[in-house]
Amino acid sequence: SNFLSTDFMAVTENASASSDQSNVISAAVDGSIDIVKIKAAGSGGTNGTHTGIAIRGDGTGGVASVTVAGGAVTAVTVTTPGSGYTFATISNAQIVAAGATSLSGAELDVIIPPKGGHGANAKEELGGFFVMLNTSLEGTESANSGDVSAVNDFRKIALLRDPTKSASAVTSNTARLTKAIRIAGSPTPGTFSVDEEINQATTGAVGKVVEWDSTNRILYYIQTRHNDAGVDSNGNLTAFSGANVITGQGGSAPTGTPDTFEYNCCMTCASGCFNELDDKVVFYHIQDRWGYREAKKNKVENPSIMLGHDATTLQIYYELIETLELFGVEVNWDGSHQHRLEVWMA
Repeated sequence: SNFLSTDFMAVTENASASSDQSNVISAAVDGSIDIVKIKAAGSGGTNGTHTGIAIRGDGTGGVASVTVAGGAVTAVTVTTPGSGYTFATISNAQIVAAGATSLSGAELDVIIPPKGGHGANAKEELGGFFVMLNTSLEGTESANSGDVSAVNDFRKIALLRDPTKSASAVTSNTARLTKAIRIAGSPTPGTFSVDEEINQATTGAVGKVVEWDSTNRILYYIQTRHNDAGVDSNGNLTAFSGANVITGQGGSAPTGTPDTFEYNCCMTCASGCFNELDDKVVFYHIQDRWGYREAKKNKVENPSIMLGHDATTLQIYYELIETLELFGVEVNWDGSHQHRLEVWMA
């Protein structure tokens, strides 16, 4: 309070354990919803307080009640804040389904809290710091290589602090911010177009194409909070998963089947790289890394990875397996010299 004036207020992020600010920090929930504003009240609805309306988006657990008086929405109360929301909606149809029969034209804005929840970081939420930067962007833009896409006319410039990649700090000079799926070579995939909507009927996933790398069969895409570009008609965001067919919504309606990373015959080319070393080498492909990363992201317990090898005799197979097991790695192998070793990773 010694520093409080009409022009200045000191903000601390290190509150003492017994202070009111400490209690607020402890109670903050990342992505919890506190406020829903009425953008358009609508008309013709059944009067009353309509409860149990789910707040939809990429979070969970949010519930609200909507009050209708004189046929129009007059109040919205969040009864369960939920958590994990970075975008959220409540539609007119949801209010009608909750009991506001014949309501039309109502539009609500769900207010998303700061990262960590209201009060989690007072300095950041109250604008307690300012940064000025002067920088230039330089990079190589070329098709099928590098992380800067050269095929899309859209660019978004932002400043990221402590970016991560596969749960680890980014150490490379460049990294993509798009999602990616490797498409299997069989059946032959179609040609996906930039900005085309893509769907996965089995899961209900929706996305928007950023780039189709036909050489490496990698489909780069984004999922935003907007309909037909990340969320479905109900406002839900679903991840693309499994080997379920992905279909483009453009004129040619291209299709592609995600690669499931279970390869049996790709050891021949890779093992040739190790001939000059010896025949007791194991290796994994980038496809395996992608599969392992997706499994960890989806919280699959004890995901496995396929190891290629350059073994030429059964004795060498057994030596490789014995060595892996000595390090506590569980190994599965069907006995075929044409097939890789499956190992389970913690």
